[in-house]
Amino acid sequence: MPPRFITLADVEEVLNITSTQAYALVRSGDLPAIQVGGRGQWRIESSELEAYIQRQYEATRAKAATQR
Repeated sequence: MPPRFITLADVEEVLNITSTQAYALVRSGDLPAIQVGGRGQWRIESSELEAYIQRQYEATRAKAATQR
């Protein structure tokens, strides 16, 4: 069973982006996340990452459709 929550480092790896870009996605609210622990470490639900990816696919399709 895959973990329910993943770290920002995991997001970076999955999306092949930098830590700054991953943090910006969370801070902007584009990628919902929670802060846990005394140090406020960010955690992202795996399902939220998948939902974000699907939204990006939909946005890309819509943009491509308007450029035809």
